[in-house]
Amino acid sequence: MAYEIPVTQARAELADLINRVVYGGERVVVTRHGKPLVALVSASDLERLEEAQESPEGRVVTSVAAVHDPAAAAPREHHRFGIAAEHRGPDRS
Repeated sequence: MAYEIPVTQARAELADLINRVVYGGERVVVTRHGKPLVALVSASDLERLEEAQESPEGRVVTSVAAVHDPAAAAPREHHRFGIAAEHRGPDRS
């Protein structure tokens, strides 16, 4: 779990936050209005993230999604799984 801190406080404590990341092994998420804005991670964490992004394993989900179109399989799937109802859209009779 990352340590969260508002951007206004992070400005005042930047040197301390850097030390927490580098020497304490922490990850710091800087927030604005309670929403994550940026993250401070060590250079080694960043390197691992970049390696994972570049590796073939990091692209598996993208590759599978590109090969398999779930909409094409959907019409026959309701029989396979015994689904009792299906959406047919508005009645136009």
